[in-house]
Amino acid sequence: MKRFTSPCFYLLFLILCLCGCSSSGQSNAVIQPAFELLERQIGERASEIKLEVIAPENGKETFEIEARQGVLTLRGSSTVALCYAFHTYLREACQSMKTWSGEHMTLPAVWPDYALKRQTTPYQFRYFLNVCTFGYTAPYWDWDRWEKEIDWMALRGVNMPLATVASEAIAERVWLKMGLKEEDIRTFFTGPAHLPWHRMGNLNSWDGPLSEGWQEAQIKLQHKILKRMRELGMEPVAPAFAGFVPMAFAEQHPEIAFKHLEWGGFDEKYNAYVLPPDTPYFNEIGKMFVEEWEKEFGKNTYYLSDSFNEMRLPVAEGDEAGKHRLLAQYGESIYRSIAAGNPDAVWVTQGWTFGYQHDFWDRSSLQALLSRVPDDKMIIIDLGNDYPKWVWGTEQTWKNHDGFYGKKWIFSYVPNFGGKTPMTGDLQMYATSSAEALHSGKAGNLIGFGSAPEGLENNEVVYELLADMGWTADSIDLDTWLPDYCRARYGSCPAAMDSAWHRFRESVYSSLYSYPRFTWQTVVPDTRRMSRHDMNENFLQGVEQFLSCADSLKSSPLYVNDALEYASYYLAVKADDHYRQALHADSLGNQVEAAQQLNRSVEILLTVDKLLASHPLYRLDEWVDRAREWGETDREKDAYEANAKRLITTWGGFQEDYAARFWSGLIKDYYIPRMKLYFSEQRADLDRWEENWIKTPWHNTSTAFDDPLQSAIEWVVRCKEE
Repeated sequence: MKRFTSPCFYLLFLILCLCGCSSSGQSNAVIQPAFELLERQIGERASEIKLEVIAPENGKETFEIEARQGVLTLRGSSTVALCYAFHTYLREACQSMKTWSGEHMTLPAVWPDYALKRQTTPYQFRYFLNVCTFGYTAPYWDWDRWEKEIDWMALRGVNMPLATVASEAIAERVWLKMGLKEEDIRTFFTGPAHLPWHRMGNLNSWDGPLSEGWQEAQIKLQHKILKRMRELGMEPVAPAFAGFVPMAFAEQHPEIAFKHLEWGGFDEKYNAYVLPPDTPYFNEIGKMFVEEWEKEFGKNTYYLSDSFNEMRLPVAEGDEAGKHRLLAQYGESIYRSIAAGNPDAVWVTQGWTFGYQHDFWDRSSLQALLSRVPDDKMIIIDLGNDYPKWVWGTEQTWKNHDGFYGKKWIFSYVPNFGGKTPMTGDLQMYATSSAEALHSGKAGNLIGFGSAPEGLENNEVVYELLADMGWTADSIDLDTWLPDYCRARYGSCPAAMDSAWHRFRESVYSSLYSYPRFTWQTVVPDTRRMSRHDMNENFLQGVEQFLSCADSLKSSPLYVNDALEYASYYLAVKADDHYRQALHADSLGNQVEAAQQLNRSVEILLTVDKLLASHPLYRLDEWVDRAREWGETDREKDAYEANAKRLITTWGGFQEDYAARFWSGLIKDYYIPRMKLYFSEQRADLDRWEENWIKTPWHNTSTAFDDPLQSAIEWVVRCKEE
């Protein structure tokens, strides 16, 4: 037999070996992060699961699940696909779930059989987070909390998260290079909880400044966040320059005609100065932003820049040609400034303002903004596809603009505003609307699906549903999906539970309003931002049915958590009835009746406060403790606490009570005393009292019931019989 010893043979052998090593390395890069995530979720049992890499289908991420004779095999074309496959198997085969509010984990000793399931997402990207989430939920998160959130995202198939932590530390380096003094830069920034609106150009200096220690710590945190996101194969969206400059820079350059914008009812000293698009500084500063970011955090592809969030351009009334010319210049300048720092970069922008200010952003205006940006170098996140139906009374923005005129875009929702906690969301719309877009002739270059809640850690059913919608081109049948959700969340879905959820679907979960608040949270009815929720009689009966499942489901922590939450809303509705009667009696001068109704409202709300003291999420102490942990001195701790409390109370400008929270501690020590003050002779001191409460360090005195579930049931029965 002839032996092959030619140089060609050795070259072929080397190529085969290298290809094998490369393939093995790529597989390991996909599998190892998935295994480590599984290990964080279920410990040693992760080693029992076989993880394999498969090819994507038509370029789209794909997963397979199969379990036979105790052997569970997960296959995926990406790390996130493997993680979502595990989450799906947990819910469907093990009736288990891990969530923001806890977990229901009943893993059997042997993995249950599961017929081969293969699924491919129709989307290139599944986007998550909102610029405002970094204020209403995450301003004071540490790495431990971020690690949990990134795992949560991966388990739900997210592969494009927003990553804006440490934006100000990078901006500070840029402004120093532009010749500004450190003190002028630091005072340009807001306090941590208000930074999202600083990043969007709405607000400067409010509740600031930022310290050097804050900047350094945020840089360290962002390194950890990005490292984990990238390990999991996610494509983080980084911040870019949007044109907003410190006042000191504007003063330094009197030759430039800066535009001074307005937003939110704030004094003009807090409003933004924005560079005109035709100044060379726009490109220079934008380039430097990207370069400084990548010098610190490494190469990135997707960069977010929003220059007109809820703000009108200062253009002459009726000058349509001038308006379009200016918009085209801005679009070109923003894109070119990003590309100058990274020629491969893609400009990502939130499409919220295109719908919110739909009168300004007509077809010609949006086309002008997009006209000078290459189609493959821009992604529009059509942020709020739920808002046209519920608030604006328009068609969805993507329909009005023909799928954004050839630009890539992501279909998204904003299911939560301000981090407000009441049950709300249009489940039927969430289960169908994105599928309609996918099959529409107007879809254009639709490449992604996402959700952009302003606040997390609420209405978990909404986000489980949206996670599944990111992996299907079809609508989801809620009559099947919801009982499966209940079995995974609680362990069972008895008839009363099924009936309860039908009532929830017909009330709170068939509506979405901007301001789902109670009157006692706003002291007097808010006539500018109308509070509304659908906690009607149908909802109340649903709560009663939900609580009737306590004997069979009380061993499930998630059932107990939800029972406490739903019972608390039930009681809050009753408290609101009494409080509104107190306001009515007061308006008639009937002080005796007003006092009686107020006292009954307070009694019920104190009960709500005690119930929520046992809830893992709805507590002021968690919010305050996280803020204080970032301070290096007592003074700094107090400042961060005040900033955190301000955001969820008076906010600033026109925003008072916008982010109203349904939290233990906040009810007892802020809402109730404020209600009492309003009905006292010191009513005129309300503003002073609010500011004093914000600035005075808070100490938790809320206590929980010994048996909170039983107390919830008893109080609901008591209030029902009134």
